[in-house]
Amino acid sequence: MSASGRSHVFWGASSPLAGLSGGALLVMASARLAYALLAAGTLLWVYGFSALAVHPGALIFPQRGRNLILVFLSSFIGSVYLLLLWFLSPLMGMEVFFFISLVPLFCVGSGLFDRVRSMDIGDSVSRALSEAAVSGLLVILLSVVREPLGFFSLSLPGGAQGIVFLFSFQGGSFLPVRIIASSAGALLLLGYGTGLYHWLRSVNLPGEENP
Repeated sequence: MSASGRSHVFWGASSPLAGLSGGALLVMASARLAYALLAAGTLLWVYGFSALAVHPGALIFPQRGRNLILVFLSSFIGSVYLLLLWFLSPLMGMEVFFFISLVPLFCVGSGLFDRVRSMDIGDSVSRALSEAAVSGLLVILLSVVREPLGFFSLSLPGGAQGIVFLFSFQGGSFLPVRIIASSAGALLLLGYGTGLYHWLRSVNLPGEENP
């Protein structure tokens, strides 16, 4: 497989679905569309500003303990996003605090900083935003399936309660569908989606060995 294929933002080895480095975020943030949209915004914010900050920082960061410094740097950037969200909607900030606080760890764990180290600052930010957009889109697509099937509703962030419902049906639920709202249901959907992804990946990149 060519180097361009390996580094492809969706089909490459570093794609979010190829390694599932953010699998926990996909499960937690996709319970509702409102959470997924905020998670996607956090991914764009953290990935973009972290890539922007890592270039001047690379000149002064020591090699020993570099990853720890990157974790603190991306965590600080993520905390700024969370603080802004807290000012806009304290209730929503409390609801999404846990998985938003994990986004910086997913950013560092994805190996993004190693991939953009040799790029110029414009290309590194563009690459970071592209990877964040792919992860954010996956969370949103999963939430569009899970929330209507699991909760019989669809929500957006906002309002006094932190969530505004586009529609919500409070009738009795059918258990096999309701389970989609749970973590087990999310893992089930993620498993099917990952299997489909790897099949499509083998079609698009026939020279690569299947995992």
